[in-house]
Amino acid sequence: MAETLKGLSVAFLAVDGFEQAELLEPRKAVQAAGARAVVVSAKTGKIQGFEHTDKGEQVAVDLTFAEADPAHFAAVVLPGGVVNADDIRTHPKAREFVKRMQDAGKPVAVICHGPWLLISADLVRGRTLTSWPSLQDDLRNAGAKWEDKEVVVDKNWISSRKPDDIPAFNKALLKQLEEAAKAA
Repeated sequence: MAETLKGLSVAFLAVDGFEQAELLEPRKAVQAAGARAVVVSAKTGKIQGFEHTDKGEQVAVDLTFAEADPAHFAAVVLPGGVVNADDIRTHPKAREFVKRMQDAGKPVAVICHGPWLLISADLVRGRTLTSWPSLQDDLRNAGAKWEDKEVVVDKNWISSRKPDDIPAFNKALLKQLEEAAKAA
């Protein structure tokens, strides 16, 4: 798979307060498969990760929302973390980014609280996905079908509930990237 994904770039959209494992583990999987992982955020410098409620690692930002062009990416990953997910949805450029990725039919991978950005971008109506259980009402109220599974794939969307689901999430993400690379 490493050769198949070589040359692909995957955007990881996050701000301070992201759930560390939900960014770092998928990023490692994407990089191990030969793709480039690009952290996109509201500001330059570093963003603060968390392990649940404890401060974790800081991650360097590669591009800001204003600098990142969705046309240059094969997929987008939206990690959770309550603080991250609540803040990122207020950034118009982040909402625009995911809308353009969806309009292009590119993989959109989201975990835990990450679907809040997709709700605020008005993208979930008619879609089936999973999330951290507390978001199920938000998703249903926005017109989505919510399922309690470790991973849900709905066309170009991959969703998972929590850090424990990351192995299944990564497997589904890499499969979608491989299919996208073959179709290109």
